[in-house]
Parts: sequence; structure tokens; C-alpha cells
Amino acid sequence: MLYIVGLGLSDERDITVKGLEAVKGSERVYLEAYTSILMVPKERLEKFYGKEVIIAHRETVESDSDSILRDADKVDVSLLVVGDPYGATTHTDLVIRAHELGIQVKTIHNASIMNAVGATGLQLYSFGQTISLVFFTEDWRPDSFYDRVKENSDIGLHTLCLLDIKVREQSIENMMRGRQIFEPPRYMSINLAIEQLLEVEEKRQQKAYTKDTLAVGVSRLGSDDQIIKAGTLKQLLTEDFGAPLHSLVLVGSRLHLLEAEILRSNAVDLEGLNLVLKRDFGIER
Repeated sequence: MLYIVGLGLSDERDITVKGLEAVKGSERVYLEAYTSILMVPKERLEKFYGKEVIIAHRETVESDSDSILRDADKVDVSLLVVGDPYGATTHTDLVIRAHELGIQVKTIHNASIMNAVGATGLQLYSFGQTISLVFFTEDWRPDSFYDRVKENSDIGLHTLCLLDIKVREQSIENMMRGRQIFEPPRYMSINLAIEQLLEVEEKRQQKAYTKDTLAVGVSRLGSDDQIIKAGTLKQLLTEDFGAPLHSLVLVGSRLHLLEAEILRSNAVDLEGLNLVLKRDFGIER
């Protein structure tokens, strides 16, 4: 059996009982280490699980999946995924490959940013399409996400923005020369994400959002030191959200009274937030 085990959001203790049983019974245990990160090193996982954990980099999962699936028709193998197993399409590809080889697959789900974002007080039913924001470079500044934000905005839905992480990335020069030299890990901050969002709005000018759009920034969601802050994009631009991982939500116009009340409790400027709620949503206390 191939087990694909969700680890949840924070540390080694977030694994489910069912997931822990699968890990303890597996001959090999891999940790997918590029679509997201846990907030603890793999050594803490190994101590808690009582198993060696093998880091599976992008090239392993995407290009050498047979090494993970080796003998999985005869023994149990676990692939650990931060959050929920199907937060990234990479893992769907692995399942398809396992089925082609006649290997049984069992998925053990867990919390992910896609449902834990409800901690902001925004109702999950009122979220539209999720977008990903990637690091801009000098000659690559993609804005295709903007159309999805505009579609959400037009019908009043919230937009969850997932922010880029770069792990084991190579420079163009090292890639061309075939050198296995990797850049230091980088994790997009809420502050940079807002800068890029506003740059694209300035370019597109369709008012999918503005610097005065209400938003919620979250960092290290699910951990003991998680941060949730509500304010306009302009306000959040200068806020400190600490260590990664960061995510951002653009608030839609269908905002409910109860949602507004939770936003007030996380406001960086309560008086300013109340003005925005009255101006943009017609919500007063």
C-alpha cells in the first residue's frame, strides 16, 4: 500500500492517529518538502514517529516517482505531505502512477490552509477561486491570477492568495551548466505579495482590488504563535507578520455581519476598519 498522509499545518503532533499508525507500519517514509513546510525539522518527526524520514525533493516526486513506489505492491510506503495530501497536483500525479503499477493507494487527510483559513472569521462558503502569487523577476511578472480575483470580486467572494516558496531552486546559470548548486530557500511575505498585487492593479486598472481593499493577513496558521491581522492592503503593507509561512485573503463584498465582528477583533486599526466596513459594506455597529 502507498499511504499519502497529511501532516496538518504546524508540527509533528498534528498528524492524525490514523496517519501515525500508517507511518509506524511503513517500511519507508518520505517527506515531500517543496510545496509547503512544517515549522519543525524532520528530526522531530523522526523522534515522534520512531521512523527514519527520507526527504523527497521536487525532482524525486515529479521525475523519479518510481523510487518512492518501489515495492509498494509488497510493503507499505508512506509519503508525508504538509497540510492535506491534495493541496498540490503533484500528489495526484503520483496516485495516477501508482494505479498504473497496480499499487493500492490510501489517503489520510488533515487540515490545510484551504480550510484552516476559516480561523480568520471569514466563512468558507464565501470563498471563490484560490490564487497563487509567485515571486516576480526582472523579466517575468505574471498577472494571469488577476482575472480570477476579478471574477471573485465581481460576485462578492473572498479570495485566498497562496504565497510562493522557493526550495532547492537553481539559478539559470547553474541549471544550464548542470551544477547541483541550489539557492537559499525563500518564502514570500504578505508585504511583498501586496506590493506585487498593487503593481498588477496599476497595470490592469480594472479595480479587482485597490490599496483600500479590506484584507486579512495570516502567518504560521495552526501554530501557537499564529498571527491574524485585518486591515486595508495599504495598512497591511507595513505590518510585521514574522516568520513564514504567510497567506493573504482579499475580502469580498458579501461580507456578513458575523464575519465583520471577527475582523474587528483582529483589526490593526479598529477605528479605520469600522470606517471601511461602513463605507464599503454598509455595516455599522
